[in-house]
Amino acid sequence: MRSVKLSSIFVVLVLSVGMMFVGGCGGTGDLRLQNETQRKRIAELESELQANRLELDRLRRQLSAIEQTGGVEVDALRQKIAALEEDLARKEELIKSMQERLMGVSVLPVELNTALEDFAAQNDMVEYDPDRGLVKFKSDLLFELGSDKVTTSAAETVRTLCTILNTSEARQFDIIVAGHTDDVPIRRPDTLAAHPTNRHLSSHRAISVVRVLEGCGLDAKRMSTRGFGEYRPVAPNAPGNKGNTQNRRVEIFIVPSGL
Repeated sequence: MRSVKLSSIFVVLVLSVGMMFVGGCGGTGDLRLQNETQRKRIAELESELQANRLELDRLRRQLSAIEQTGGVEVDALRQKIAALEEDLARKEELIKSMQERLMGVSVLPVELNTALEDFAAQNDMVEYDPDRGLVKFKSDLLFELGSDKVTTSAAETVRTLCTILNTSEARQFDIIVAGHTDDVPIRRPDTLAAHPTNRHLSSHRAISVVRVLEGCGLDAKRMSTRGFGEYRPVAPNAPGNKGNTQNRRVEIFIVPSGL
């Protein structure tokens, strides 16, 4: 019964998100309103996720303490845990979908789009998705191992991007820099001291890219950062926390100003 209720709630949430975008975008003002509503809903879901994770940890500890005894109580607790895990997975998927919609709303001018396509074609560490206004850097080439320090060669590439983002066609857009990692836990003591978790590392790397962009003249007011750690993979990680190079990346979204 609980699974049915959770499924119903999830369907309602998905329909709500779909209705928000089905009518299209009537202009920058509409985009701002839609994205503000989107951000609030994402914040609510993330708050619910945090509470659910805490409850799941509590239930797992409770199960561990009593599972040796067996009986009906253990079975009921396992059912609660399974239902909560199912709910968490659905909410995480919904948040991911909403984030992708939120950061993929811009259609760039032809001149800017062409410049970004040429930029990506000339750089092995860069991919460009014109449908989402997304420039993606491979972290393995962008940073020193286990560090948020941008390599000298990569910094030059970021500065080239900065030149494009400072053109008149690009100045009407803001920049969101999002860091991502794979699922390999941080173990090296010196890395742990600076970046306690993958989320910290991804956030610090996004900030480092913003600093390079600021250093070459990009207006700080146009930029924001996000760090997702291992929680937004674009490809399956290898079993046993072995990671995947595709998931180690920094994404730069070009979005309408004020979103």
